[in-house]
Amino acid sequence: MNAPALIPADATLATTRLTVPGMKCAGCIGKIERELARQPGITAARANLSAKRVAIRHDPSLDEGALVAALLALGFEAQPVADNPLGTEAAEQKRLNRALGVAGFGMMNIMLLSVSVWSGADGATRALFHWLSALIALPVIAYAGRPFFDSAWMALSHRRTNMDVPISIGVILATLMSLYETITGGAHAFFDSAVMLLFFLLAGRALDAEMRTRTRAGIGALLGRMGRSASVIAADGSTRRVAAGDLVPGMMVLVAAGEALAADGEVVEGRGALDNAMLTGESAPEPVGPGTVVHAGAINLGAPLRIRLTHVAEDTAIAEIARLMDEAGQSRSHYVRIADRASRLYAPVVHTLALAAFVGWMIAGAGWHASLTIAIAVLIITCPCAMGLAVPAAQVVASGALLKRGLLVKDGSALERLAECDVALLDKTGTLTLGTPRADIGGLDAEARSIALGLAQTSRHPLSRGLAAAAMRDGVVPAAVEDVRETSGMGLIGRWHGLPVALERPADAAEALATTLRIGETCQTIAFSDPLRPDAAQALAALRAEGLAASILSGDRAAPVAAVAQALGLDAQAEASPQAKLAALESLKAAGHRPLMVGDGLNDGPALAAAHASIAPGTASDASQQAADAVFIGEGLMPVALAVRVARRTMRIVRENFGFAIAYNALAIPLALTGQVTPLVAAIAMSASSLVVVANSLRLARSAAQ
Repeated sequence: MNAPALIPADATLATTRLTVPGMKCAGCIGKIERELARQPGITAARANLSAKRVAIRHDPSLDEGALVAALLALGFEAQPVADNPLGTEAAEQKRLNRALGVAGFGMMNIMLLSVSVWSGADGATRALFHWLSALIALPVIAYAGRPFFDSAWMALSHRRTNMDVPISIGVILATLMSLYETITGGAHAFFDSAVMLLFFLLAGRALDAEMRTRTRAGIGALLGRMGRSASVIAADGSTRRVAAGDLVPGMMVLVAAGEALAADGEVVEGRGALDNAMLTGESAPEPVGPGTVVHAGAINLGAPLRIRLTHVAEDTAIAEIARLMDEAGQSRSHYVRIADRASRLYAPVVHTLALAAFVGWMIAGAGWHASLTIAIAVLIITCPCAMGLAVPAAQVVASGALLKRGLLVKDGSALERLAECDVALLDKTGTLTLGTPRADIGGLDAEARSIALGLAQTSRHPLSRGLAAAAMRDGVVPAAVEDVRETSGMGLIGRWHGLPVALERPADAAEALATTLRIGETCQTIAFSDPLRPDAAQALAALRAEGLAASILSGDRAAPVAAVAQALGLDAQAEASPQAKLAALESLKAAGHRPLMVGDGLNDGPALAAAHASIAPGTASDASQQAADAVFIGEGLMPVALAVRVARRTMRIVRENFGFAIAYNALAIPLALTGQVTPLVAAIAMSASSLVVVANSLRLARSAAQ
């Protein structure tokens, strides 16, 4: 590594970001941040487990190759961000899934043979079953154990340790002892325990990898809303397409109708409307004209606009939201699932006990064979199956029950955090309300309704879709409107029986959610509303019954937010930016609260990621759904209250499962340590403890229905 020995005090430092797919736990983060900062030429390193990325502050003379080499010296392979921007590790995930499948296949077959041995098979039959178990187990362990063996070897070869080291030692020890018993015609082989341990550990690791992949996909979906390129206007008036990454502030760009903005800027020429719901949450198109500040990701719904760029690439508002989501996700990584925490503590404890049993009995003169057999009995009887199932079994049953009631739980730890929430913040548009404009056509006669439908059904504008849906719900037959033309920013114009007809922007610009139906010289205003979800009041009452005080936190304008707040009897904060929403959540957390955030817009993304727990409706943006812990479908809000209630019951069941697992081990471990338990009895006891935990968890299936 070509590193300078000393960084001058007045030197200008550089920041380089590298993707590190091999980061797996908080221990890896600590290792990278602590050791990398000690390297010459590097002043600081900050790792992000969710994004699998490390930001390194260093002397400019260090290039990417030197930084990659420094990370490799610590046992972590790294790549430039451009080569793997989202830190994806598809190959590693496929490897885990294949290993999980192989371990599951091997576990089921070996357990069938073990049951026969436990049932009394003896002599040649037992020896045959042991050999068959060995033939299945050896290749299964060699393949399914590779994720642990490789990780342990990488750590040991760089003179460090991780949680995979004791796991690998335990699996290899049990396998070698079983092989010895098989070759010498012994009574006991423990291939089943070794493969079962691998299966449960791989299941937890595959679930963890899937969760982190979804988090990174949410950030990618957000940045994907930005335009990929823009038409830059040259001095002679000609245009050329320029990639978003090559845009610079000061450029003049032409944004056509239907095009997404690739950078932030200010409108210089042209009038129209933007679909800006991704930033503001406001469902109505936002009118724009000269002087209006516009942001990347917004879609031009009206006439072409000339925009002078002010902020590009990483400086845009949408990139700032992505960064906030990224950082919020990083803080969430402290919430390691209970099962992971238990397994992380359990593995070294189990192997320490097994080692203590072996050493103790050797000192007592029992001989190496008897001592090792007792040690393996300790290993089997304390296999963390019941402990490992205590949380996942309850979560799976509860998640399945909630799914039947219209709520999809995405994150394995979401139920734990939902159960702890004590205050709820809800967005307005699309969360408390349905988020789709609904037309009030009660004031139109049959002829006007027919003409309105004839015009509206030819457009994909949100107001046109709302008007057409309202008319069709009333069974209106569309009129045969001819020569229909849609003028950007103005509306729809056509002819009906020779009369000019139109759906136009209302003369009063303040009428944001309205349109004017013109038939000849007659004009009528059609108002739109965004109705509340039908069970919003009942859902809020149910939340209050669970002890959660609710309020509105919205980016919408003050007037519509105040109307909804008054209708539901809630406190409200309107016109909140993504940063303001994040600040409100941080303030609540600083005051000791655990807030539940419910929102749907991209502007809610950072808040959804930063909240103690979060839920998004199924109509939310892709990024918001990815950032949330759970997604509810349908028009009702009741699944939100139901989720809190079921989550609290789930954690009660989890505590019962943990209590049973602790009691089981408190009884079983002393018996095993004192040599009172054979490996056969240990295997039966371990399996029975797992069944008790599963049976207790199944009680949750009725929770969502009550």
